Amino acid sequence: MANDVDSKTKAAKEEGGIFETIKVIVQALLIALVIRTLLFQPFNIPSGSLIPTLLIGDYLFVSKYTYGYSRYSIPFGPPVMSGRVWAAEPKRGDIAVFKLPSDNSTDYIKRVIGLPGDRIQMIDGILNINGQPVKRERIADYVTTDNWGRSVPVIRYNETLPNGVTHEIIEREGDTGTFDNTQLFTVPPGHFFMMGDNRDNSLDSRDRSVGYVPFENFVGRAEIIFFSIDEGASAWKIWEWPYTVRWNRLFSTIK
Repeated sequence: MANDVDSKTKAAKEEGGIFETIKVIVQALLIALVIRTLLFQPFNIPSGSLIPTLLIGDYLFVSKYTYGYSRYSIPFGPPVMSGRVWAAEPKRGDIAVFKLPSDNSTDYIKRVIGLPGDRIQMIDGILNINGQPVKRERIADYVTTDNWGRSVPVIRYNETLPNGVTHEIIEREGDTGTFDNTQLFTVPPGHFFMMGDNRDNSLDSRDRSVGYVPFENFVGRAEIIFFSIDEGASAWKIWEWPYTVRWNRLFSTIK
């Protein structure tokens, strides 16, 4: 009889322990979902379109609350709402993550260059906004890799947007690249014109496959690099971190 009571007590404790474990896991998942939906979402950089500002292998946090919330603030973008709530429009110079307008699912990250109503054009490599050339100042060349993986120096500038935001850009092909001379783009209401800092190696609003980005498609603003590892290295190989992690980029703010 005593053995039966002990067995039942032990079984009850085990069931209680399993239940508590499941409860803790569910609570943790719900907290993570709330944080990811309302506050911050991690992203990693898979391409070089924002070199030299962001590098392949950078991991960053994107603030979800900066621009308010749309359906794309929620994982998988379910059609539960239209437009944005608590909306605050992106500022010129922000680096933002958005859903590609052509499929509303692929994540892109670029810099906000044109606001609604702006006229944007590239003329001989120089960005023109509303008929005025944007100031750029050449600085030391930037060393990057070409299509064959070789290290090459490329032209680098400090570019200052009309609102005073200064950031670096590179011109791998000088001022004769594919998108260094474009048509005049007029940004429609409720849309934004996005470009990469790697001007000759960025698929952005200058190309019709991206085009103007609706405000609704914005996910959030890039805020901070929390981890960075060399291109081609594996983040899970912890034993390689001493020589593959870019220690100087950790916890740096994004401008």
